[in-house]
Amino acid sequence: MRPDPGTATAAPRAENRWYTCDITAGRDVTIGKVFAEADRRDPGHERDWVVLADGDSHQITAIEKEATRRRVTVTIIVDLIHVLEYLLKVGWCFHKPRDNTIEGWVTARALDILRGDTRGVIALVKDLATQHPPKPGSEHERLIRTTVGYLTNKLPYLDYPRALAGGWPISTGVIEGACRHLVQDRMGITGARWGLTGAEAVLALRAIKTNGELDTYWTYHLQQENQRNHLDHYQPGQDLTGPHQHNGPPRL
Repeated sequence: MRPDPGTATAAPRAENRWYTCDITAGRDVTIGKVFAEADRRDPGHERDWVVLADGDSHQITAIEKEATRRRVTVTIIVDLIHVLEYLLKVGWCFHKPRDNTIEGWVTARALDILRGDTRGVIALVKDLATQHPPKPGSEHERLIRTTVGYLTNKLPYLDYPRALAGGWPISTGVIEGACRHLVQDRMGITGARWGLTGAEAVLALRAIKTNGELDTYWTYHLQQENQRNHLDHYQPGQDLTGPHQHNGPPRL
């Protein structure tokens, strides 16, 4: 938020990142996979569990259900970037087109929210809408209504002061970057056409490779292929496959 010169500190780096991807199942399935990995890392639930979300109500509900099922307390934080998008849109309802002062207005409101005064921002937007009532049925009326509704409904997930004090992330940049690296860089190459089955297979392998588990997985894959294509067809104790060669893991 434009810190004063010399006040910025080195940004923290995400460590021990783990990737998963499933485009053939519902979001609840992927959320379950993420919780399973968190359970593996912290089976005693001794650490702070923080979940970043973009504000989608279905996603948040699925996260809360999975946390309840696993009897773990999680803190859900809505991505600040999504909040900024709402502030920018509603800001234009009270500024003239190409008014450069809107940047300062959005920054001030964002800082209010980061300090924990989201209710004050909601009240301010309502007050401005009263002073400058939008035309009924207009886009401005819709934006004001949706922004007030968004901030009101997401209040439990906008505790940025607690997150900042705890050193927790408040933006999903690392997640967005993972989506680009894991999915878009492969799925979006020029001329590519994908079906769900093929795309799912490639993305699963990319996640395994990015997690640094490709060699382990490929050994397992070869064992399973040998079992399915050979050993399952022989009488017990009759391994007729002999030594076999392979070309190593696939290039992704």
